[in-house]
Amino acid sequence: MALTPAVKKIIDGYENENAGVKGNLVRILNHGTLGGTGKLVILPVDQGFEHGPARSFAKNPAGYDPHYHYQLAIDAGTNAYAATLGSLQAGADTFAGQVPTILKYNSSNSLASTKNQDYNQAITASVQDALELGCSAVGFTIYPGSDNQFQMMEEVRDMIREAKNYGLPSVVWAYARGEGVTKEGQIAMDVIAYSAHLACMLGAHIVKVKLPSEHIMQDEARKVFEENNIDISTQAARVKEVVRSCFNGRRMVVFSGGAAKGADAVFEDAKAIKAGGGNGSIIGRNSFQRKKEDGLEMLAKIMGIYKS
Repeated sequence: MALTPAVKKIIDGYENENAGVKGNLVRILNHGTLGGTGKLVILPVDQGFEHGPARSFAKNPAGYDPHYHYQLAIDAGTNAYAATLGSLQAGADTFAGQVPTILKYNSSNSLASTKNQDYNQAITASVQDALELGCSAVGFTIYPGSDNQFQMMEEVRDMIREAKNYGLPSVVWAYARGEGVTKEGQIAMDVIAYSAHLACMLGAHIVKVKLPSEHIMQDEARKVFEENNIDISTQAARVKEVVRSCFNGRRMVVFSGGAAKGADAVFEDAKAIKAGGGNGSIIGRNSFQRKKEDGLEMLAKIMGIYKS
């Protein structure tokens, strides 16, 4: 596929990147139903690590098999499939070259306690693993607000540098957590924009955050939002502010689908992301926890919204 104006505009924002990184970004942007549009829909399946197998796959038992997720990503025409090391290894030969893959480098789990140690994730894969798997990118999570945030930021920055050495771009999941972040604050407008900006400054090529609410957690941030009349009254306006926080749109930002919810809510999210100038969605549980035909129908409609 030729480099469309939409894709060229995005790639032009990545100055000082090597040809390998840019080539893999183009590969992801040009793949699937949304290829060439500058929009992304990525299937992420790391929930088995994060929440356990039953909580992740019992609603749709076909999901216990990693091949199911590969095939779902391919049949749906997603731009990429993101998963943990073992899941990608389980289907690497069968599905080689059929969909760009993103290796998720670190993970948490629901058995960990945060009473004595704040939010953190274990490093569970390497650049060598990504190269052997033929991945198009690598992914990491950081927890801004955690007592472990500075260690995580240093780890991620080093991993981004190493991945770039081999031409691999990086996707950073930026989820604010920790004692200093209230439950409501985890999706607050100021906190989401701040987290996304931190990911950009660490060198992320694609940023993943949750959709922000209208809540402002930090008093100092609230003053600035009010003094400068920053519109956060609608979801589209809040997406626009997150995009502005990602170097004024010079870095791609995609939004998490979150916990399983009704289809209409998922479609409204996609409409708001598009209207606010976001680059797309990472849709996991809302697709693979449905029967395959329902998941495919949902993903097709989301992509239709982004293409329309």
